[in-house]
Amino acid sequence: MGIVFALLVLGVLVTGNWYLWRRLFRDTTRGPGPARRAGAALIAGGWLLAVGALVAERAGAPFWLQRTLAWPGFLWLALSLYLLLAVVAGEAVRPLLRRLPARRARTAAAVPQAEPVPAGAVPAGQASGGLEPGEPEPVAEAAGPSRRLFVSRVVAGAAATAAAGTVGYGTYGVLRGPRVKRVTVPLAKLPRAAHGYRIAVVSDIHLGPVLGRGFAQKVVDTVNATRPDLVAVVGDLVDGSVRDLGPAAAPLRQLTAPAYFVTGNHEYFSGAEQWVEEVRRLGLHPLENARTELPWFDLAGVNDLLGEREGQGPDFGKALGDRDPSRACVLLAHQPVQIHEAVRHGVDLQLSGHTHGGQLWPGNFLAAAANPTVAGLERYGDTQLYVTRGAGAWGPPTRVAAPSDITVIQLASTRA
Repeated sequence: MGIVFALLVLGVLVTGNWYLWRRLFRDTTRGPGPARRAGAALIAGGWLLAVGALVAERAGAPFWLQRTLAWPGFLWLALSLYLLLAVVAGEAVRPLLRRLPARRARTAAAVPQAEPVPAGAVPAGQASGGLEPGEPEPVAEAAGPSRRLFVSRVVAGAAATAAAGTVGYGTYGVLRGPRVKRVTVPLAKLPRAAHGYRIAVVSDIHLGPVLGRGFAQKVVDTVNATRPDLVAVVGDLVDGSVRDLGPAAAPLRQLTAPAYFVTGNHEYFSGAEQWVEEVRRLGLHPLENARTELPWFDLAGVNDLLGEREGQGPDFGKALGDRDPSRACVLLAHQPVQIHEAVRHGVDLQLSGHTHGGQLWPGNFLAAAANPTVAGLERYGDTQLYVTRGAGAWGPPTRVAAPSDITVIQLASTRA
């Protein structure tokens, strides 16, 4: 089954890239030549860089190599997606452009001047029987590319411009840093004294070969500026080892509020045990299937589902089994799908990330198929689930229609 799926994916990729090459290079040139060969090299080279970046990251290649491949390789993934979408959209415009009246601005210059005809002489066209009396002489076609070639070039140019603009703006949005989002969540069990308690929810920072120490500093500065009572880092902090990314994560030490951490799936690609110890060294409090009783509510955390492969999966019973059910409970769990266990254990509010809000439209539709909530606040029975879109980005440092955020959850007591 896995082989069939892999062949299907490969077939889709090959077909899609052949279609891109055809529309962007073959249909916009007059014949075989350097332009078509350069287009094929560009597309093939982009995918080689992209695959190389993915493999280098997963295989733990030297960090300098990861950084060398990451920027061009990951950006190509985003650019190729929007090139394909733009070219497909151009198919709807292509017939309309072909129907527009052809421009004749240069036709007059292309029409030969008539030679004087002696009185009584028969024009050459009529003498040969080519024209009837009173029939106008043929107008020469304007020089230049054919109409089909002209339309192909217009559509290809517009598609390339739209794709580059979309990826450029989406990348700027990530590198600029996440924006603050504020959400009020009422909890029936929260005592009046805790009304207005603020939790800064940070997820999916994805420090790695693209987003490094400077980005981590932006995240920390943004969090501190909100003056939260507590910081919840709900997974996918890094994409790489402590050896390579320890310096990038160092700004986390500057968080001014008590900070708690749970693992995400990417920590288990990067050495979860080492990262748990590293964040503890930086002053964060890891919640590994554990709970801490704060003055006004319980704060619990469970490991990510991927930890099951290492015998470190989520254990809701350990984290929540013996708690006082009369106290409000806030659970940190990286993936939204963990909400169903949270409901069974009487959690009042689960804070999650993981989805990135889809990150690259139309990825939100895929995220919605795999997660109960893609972004925002929703209720499941007596349990509320809040999903942040995350602060960073995985793969391409680009977001489209899914802006990054740090969410400040303000708890509200219904007794206030």
